[in-house]
Amino acid sequence: MKNRKREICTSGSVRDEDGQPPHLLGRRKFLHLAAGAAALSAISRIAWAQAYPTRPVRLVVGAPAGGGFDIVARLMGQWLSERLGRPFVIENRPGASSNIATEAVVHAPADGYTLLLLTTANAINITMYEKLSFNLSRDIAPVASITRVHDVMVANLSVPSTTVPEFIAYAKANPGKLTMASGGVGTPSHLEGELFKTMIGVDVVHVPHRGTAAALTDLLGGQVQVVFTSMPSVIEYIRAGRLRALAVTTATRSELLPDIPTVGEFLPGYEGGIWYGLGAPKATPAEIVDKLNKEVNAALDDPKMKARLADLGGTPLQGSPVQFGKLIAEETEKWAKVIRAANIKPQG
Repeated sequence: MKNRKREICTSGSVRDEDGQPPHLLGRRKFLHLAAGAAALSAISRIAWAQAYPTRPVRLVVGAPAGGGFDIVARLMGQWLSERLGRPFVIENRPGASSNIATEAVVHAPADGYTLLLLTTANAINITMYEKLSFNLSRDIAPVASITRVHDVMVANLSVPSTTVPEFIAYAKANPGKLTMASGGVGTPSHLEGELFKTMIGVDVVHVPHRGTAAALTDLLGGQVQVVFTSMPSVIEYIRAGRLRALAVTTATRSELLPDIPTVGEFLPGYEGGIWYGLGAPKATPAEIVDKLNKEVNAALDDPKMKARLADLGGTPLQGSPVQFGKLIAEETEKWAKVIRAANIKPQG
């Protein structure tokens, strides 16, 4: 009996040679095999991430070619192509304030081969549009922040103000008479202006336009008095003395306009600007997300990349995926308050 695999105990129950009932041994084997499978899966994922990418990667941009969104995407796409040895192909899918591009990435396979250029617009849209087919925080994984671009508060030369305090005093003396142009309802330039109006407690009439170019045409012509807009779109007008820069909207001054103060220097807590980063479908393997994050942060350490971003009026935004996710959440909450306070609705 001693050499048999199983034996009958005096109680009549069946035991294995190690004294365990067969059902317990089977459970142990199952757990052992499951643990082995999990370890093998983890090793497989790591190996997959190490080999990634093995084919071209799509980077979807929710804006037309040639604008600031596109330029940032192409700068980072070129860097990643050179570092990782596979093309990162820019796919422009404009429309619905970048919602079309976001939806395309949400429904793409979560394998690291479809990425999204995330921007301030994505944080705004969460509140701006009530019936989106996706939930940004649920459906998109933050990969890496890239840069925050300085926007500028610029005035027509006829406005008798050279500083933010002077403009506030002028607006208070002329409530409802000053006009503020933007590139459209719900755009970052619109919401930066609305945030400013909320904080100074004075009405400045919003005049939406079909794009930044049209808004600047009216500003230059004196049809409107002030615009909050991107640095690249107005820097030459400022340098030529055709428009007056009152302040930059970001928390820090711009290297392109070092003598121009921030709005926050006069209105503590004010911060605007447009940020950019990379996102991916939510279930994208963490190993691939981490690999991309590492490469983006390496780019932001590179002097040539820093110089290119500075030319756009941008400063590097290094950080982890978790930190980028926190930024998106904070920006979503901030702009949601502005949208609700001003009762802003998307244009039909």
